[in-house]
Amino acid sequence: MCSDNEGLLRGVKMATKSDLEEKFLKKGFNDYKWIDPKKIVVSQWVRMKCMFGCPEYGRNASCPPNTPPVSECERFIQEYKEAAVFHFAKKVSKPEDRHAWTKRLNLSLLELEKEIFLSGYRKTFLLVMDSCGLCEQCTGNRQTCKQPGLSRPTPEGMAIDVFATVSQLGYPIEVLKTYSETMNRYAILLID
Repeated sequence: MCSDNEGLLRGVKMATKSDLEEKFLKKGFNDYKWIDPKKIVVSQWVRMKCMFGCPEYGRNASCPPNTPPVSECERFIQEYKEAAVFHFAKKVSKPEDRHAWTKRLNLSLLELEKEIFLSGYRKTFLLVMDSCGLCEQCTGNRQTCKQPGLSRPTPEGMAIDVFATVSQLGYPIEVLKTYSETMNRYAILLID
């Protein structure tokens, strides 16, 4: 968050975990679990999958190569004391049908991130559940991003092995064979 908001934090009493959960529920996010950020699995293979297999690679201002190297991603995540993993399930007819749904949810998650920040957690940072998609046409570059204050990377963009991480929490996740199957998507809110 921008430094001009930091002045708002002076004198703000830190919200408790219960307060945070209340904020989650008010936003309609009732399927979440807490995880110690040290248990979030960061792996080099995830970045390789981004580089060799993802059509967003190099085309999205919040996707690799516009994200830090894997070692920096891991160090960044380890700096946090708490993390909430949000689960979203959806069935779509066509792959592109997910974008309007994820954009709406990501914008709501960004509002939650701001509320948590204003509750005294100045380091709060959201990892969205789908590539940015805020703009009709992405510049593909962080320096020319049209929404730098809202654009966030995905967990995968930060080299997080989502499969290994959410499996620890008992959440469902598997490779889909067809779009007739339900997607299980995840966003992560890092809190400190």
